[in-house]
Amino acid sequence: MKNPFELLDKILAHSVRLQIMSVLVANDSYDFNSLKEIIGVTDGNLATHIKALEREKYISVFKSFVDRKPNTKYKATDRGRLVFKKHLDGLEQLIKQQRK
Repeated sequence: MKNPFELLDKILAHSVRLQIMSVLVANDSYDFNSLKEIIGVTDGNLATHIKALEREKYISVFKSFVDRKPNTKYKATDRGRLVFKKHLDGLEQLIKQQRK
């Protein structure tokens, strides 16, 4: 049997990145401040993890202005959704294996 840990995505192994993807997969898009608030991390911490997800093309970034203030929104890409699903499937297999 294949090692189920090999099914897990190394980028999503970090809890903050997994939380970001969870929010973005469950919603059409989310802005920076709302993500920061729901996950409970600092600006710098969130920015670092968002850059890692963007570098892997798991999320896309949309910048605009709202009432002359910059607004940055994030959206899960098709690639990001696929990797997220595979990661969850891998976790499910690990749980099933542990129950045996």
